[in-house]
Amino acid sequence: MRILGLDPGLHRTGWGVLDEKQGHLSHVAHGTLTTCPEDPIPTRLLAIFEGLKEILKTYCPDEASVEEIFVNKNPLSSLKLGLARGIVLMTPAHAGIPVQEYPSTTVKKALVGHGHAQKEQVGHMVRFFLPKIQELSKDAADALALAICHAHMGPQRSLENRLKRKLI
Repeated sequence: MRILGLDPGLHRTGWGVLDEKQGHLSHVAHGTLTTCPEDPIPTRLLAIFEGLKEILKTYCPDEASVEEIFVNKNPLSSLKLGLARGIVLMTPAHAGIPVQEYPSTTVKKALVGHGHAQKEQVGHMVRFFLPKIQELSKDAADALALAICHAHMGPQRSLENRLKRKLI
């Protein structure tokens, strides 16, 4: 299975692609989509959308994972993050790719062992799981962490989905 992890942001959206086969993870690619803060918000959202479309076309992921939104102290920052997050959720869904959302505490617990780990600890564990990676921005590290979490949660997701189908 090829997994795309996405860490949404209006200025920087991190992305990471990995393959999971029989419990083994392998790094495919990662990067950061960056928008210009001086551009109008619609232009920036379009840039994120176009960048994600190119990533989907290039790497053909089977599933995507996105961090659930958190409440920011600044309402304007939360709104801008929500706009970018909407594009990040919609783009793979529009391409027919299932999208799973994870709270940051779940991602941290999957990688580090506890839900209140620091960003540096998460980055360290991403490098541990994917040791061939050379340079890694914080945004791309977060995106790869989401993909790793998604790979680890796979059997649980599959069981939950089977149970839901039988109960409904």
